[in-house]
Amino acid sequence: MVHMLNTNQTVAVLLPCYNEEVTIGKVVRNFKHALPNADIYVYDNNSTDKTADIAAAEGAIVRHEPRQGKGNVIRAMFEDIDADVYVMADGDDTYPAESAPQMVEKILDGYDMVIGDRLSSTYFEENKRPFHNFGNRLVRGSINLLFGAHVHDIMTGYRAFSFTFVKTYPVLSRGFEIETEMTIHSLNNNLRIYEMPVQYRDRPEGSVSKLDTVGDGIKVLNTIFQMIREYKPLPFFGGLGFLVALIGLGFTLSVMIDFWHTGVVARFPTLTGAVMLVIAGLLLFITGVILDVTAKNERKLFISDSNKFAYMHRACRSINLRCDYFGNSASETSERQR
Repeated sequence: MVHMLNTNQTVAVLLPCYNEEVTIGKVVRNFKHALPNADIYVYDNNSTDKTADIAAAEGAIVRHEPRQGKGNVIRAMFEDIDADVYVMADGDDTYPAESAPQMVEKILDGYDMVIGDRLSSTYFEENKRPFHNFGNRLVRGSINLLFGAHVHDIMTGYRAFSFTFVKTYPVLSRGFEIETEMTIHSLNNNLRIYEMPVQYRDRPEGSVSKLDTVGDGIKVLNTIFQMIREYKPLPFFGGLGFLVALIGLGFTLSVMIDFWHTGVVARFPTLTGAVMLVIAGLLLFITGVILDVTAKNERKLFISDSNKFAYMHRACRSINLRCDYFGNSASETSERQR
């Protein structure tokens, strides 16, 4: 936090909430204590309880997002709020606010995203939902395998971001799959990621999870499938093409063996279908190559846009600092003249 105070960096704490009246007051107080100079934003997502009133009473900046779903709330937050560092958490009091200053420090040190890693600490002991544990392991294993990464917690909701990340990240997901999307986006674009183990605690009594284990789990897996198809088209379509072509070659080989023994092609429909499968496999591979070139161009464009945002952000901060300096100097001169 010393880093933050010395450089006048602004910090925004983002708390998307839906019916969290049991815990939101404590969460706001904890973050105010951990980051006293930060602005605490609570975005109420059509709550039917007193979440918004309690947050406002605790001094949070309360806004409302009518589009239901955590992804929609994060999208609104990223669009509306300007800060040098963003800390995102949930309003259910499962994440420790005392870890936030260290996360802010890492962003100020140059990282694009800091991940609050629950799975390396107390998650599997505290979380009482076994299917969630299984789902976390499945998602983590599949993404790390496909992207050659070593991220421990893919789906954590406790993260910190730089200004450039927030303003260049395209939020596509509408629901709880947003965290998985963020991780895949970061890995695909080779962003600077830092994982920090945090102490996870289960929801307190009376607080109810909004996560549908089966429904949201399917959405997460569908998000992974879609993003792999978009970000890794050559392995996706190339692998599928290889499998299809291999099946076609198998059928072709069986027809050739029959021809070798009898001198007659007895299964013309099988041969025709086999050749079509081989051609389809080759077309899938070519599709993967073309889309892979497109994906690489998209990554180049993203890097270019990120560099522009980073440059503009530094330039704006420099201008503001100069304005503050000359404004303060003018005030001091005026005071001395009096």
